[in-house]
Order: sequence, then structure tokens, then C-alpha cells
Amino acid sequence: MNRINQTFASLKTRHKKALIPFITAGDPDPALTVDLMHRLVEAGSDIVELGIPFSDPMADGPTIQRSSERALKYHVTLTNVLEMVAEFRKKDSQTPVVLMGYANPVEAIGQASFAQKAQQAGVDGVLIVDYPPEECGEWVDCLEQHGIDAIFLLSPTTKPERVKQVAKLAKGYIYYVSLRGVTGAKHLDLRDVEHMLEQLRQSVSIPIGVGFGIRDGETAHAVAGLADAVVIGSRIIEEIENASRDNALDKVKMLVQSLRNAIDGNTTNTNC
Repeated sequence: MNRINQTFASLKTRHKKALIPFITAGDPDPALTVDLMHRLVEAGSDIVELGIPFSDPMADGPTIQRSSERALKYHVTLTNVLEMVAEFRKKDSQTPVVLMGYANPVEAIGQASFAQKAQQAGVDGVLIVDYPPEECGEWVDCLEQHGIDAIFLLSPTTKPERVKQVAKLAKGYIYYVSLRGVTGAKHLDLRDVEHMLEQLRQSVSIPIGVGFGIRDGETAHAVAGLADAVVIGSRIIEEIENASRDNALDKVKMLVQSLRNAIDGNTTNTNC
């Protein structure tokens, strides 16, 4: 059983839901990324999603696009991201790390080489936004040979045929995009989320995390009542963006602690 499966199994026995924050590697400064990852864990995160900076992040809204732009100013590459994960592993051998990004950087290295390097660094899962599941059989096998979960997105517009295809391929957890559009969108309709999760669970047997549109403790708590995990990205990136370099770590930790409290039903200190 790998770290992702162990995490969800442990949470289930404690009747808790996973908190999965997203940050972009290298934002606001590559020197801070590993410390940010540790702060996320200290604040109660269960899995860390680490974005691979990319020049054309087509699925991301303006907030995460800007985070990639800031990282790319430091020329952060996929190799640098793997080095950050390896550095994180020196102090944390338990928390799952999932890389999230686009196909180009992976293809530049080669899928087999990437999978090997990712395993060596301590990566547990990979979500490549623009790999179509219909063409991912070899990719999933390649990752599986190196003990890495292939994670996939589903959305309100995903057709039933693709849901079944993803259900066969996906490992670790499914990332359900709760809104139409790009990251950072708002107007989350919890009734729609509940209805879609009921539909997805007819085909999907692994945990489902919900992301997009979760911007405060109240919404995080409500989503945790429906899903197995709460994924939060843009709100955390905003905190980084608006903080000074000196207080970014503390600001992010306070925010994530607040979200953790809200998800767990602790009504104190949940303003985000």
C-alpha cells in the first residue's frame, strides 16, 4: 500500500476527510517551496499537490497562471521540481506528494525517464491535465511500474463513457472539478456537487476529492461532508501573492490551519 492509499485508509478509520492544498513549485521563490510544503503539513494537510510551472497553463485561471509566471522568472524546471520533492523527503517520509501539470515538460524528459526520476525523488502521484484518458494506458502502466499513482480529472461535463474509462485507469484518488471553467472560478453549487458525486460513485471505487470554487472554511466544511477530500489551490496562491516574502510561510500556515479546523467541524478560527 502506497502513501496515498495509506493516508486515505488512516483518515477513514478516524472519520476524517483529506485536506489537499495546491501550491506552484517556485512561487513566490524557489528557496521557499520546500519550507512551504512543510508548513502545509504542519497546518494539517494530508496530501500536498505541487504544481509544475508551465508557460501555457490552459486549465488554470489568472491566479494560478500568475504563480507559474512568478516561478518561471526563476527558470524553475521539472527537474528543479523533482529536486524540491527530494529535499522535502529528507524531513518528511510520510506525506504523499502529487505533481500536477501539463504534458510538455514530461514529454521533454520522456515518460519512462520521468517516472523513474519521480520515483527516486519520492513522488506518489501525478496528474497531467492534458493527457486524454483514452490514450493513457501506457502512461498509467509506466507510472505503476514505479509505484506512482496516475490521477485524473473529472468534471460536470465529463461524458459517462469517459467516466468509465477514468474509473478503470485512475489510482489514488479522482480530482473532481466542481465547476465549469478554469481554476479560481466561483459560485459553487453544493447541490450539483452532491448529485454528481452520487453519479460518479456508481463507477468510481477510489476516493474522490473536490476542488475549484472552495474559498473559505464554510464551503470547505460543506464539501468535506460530500467528498473524500477537499482540494484548495487558488485561495492559497492568493495568500502567497498578497503576502510579503518574509511572512508568506506564516500566512499560508494560518490559512490552511483555518481550513483544517473548518473541515473537521471545529468552528473556532475558521475565517479565511
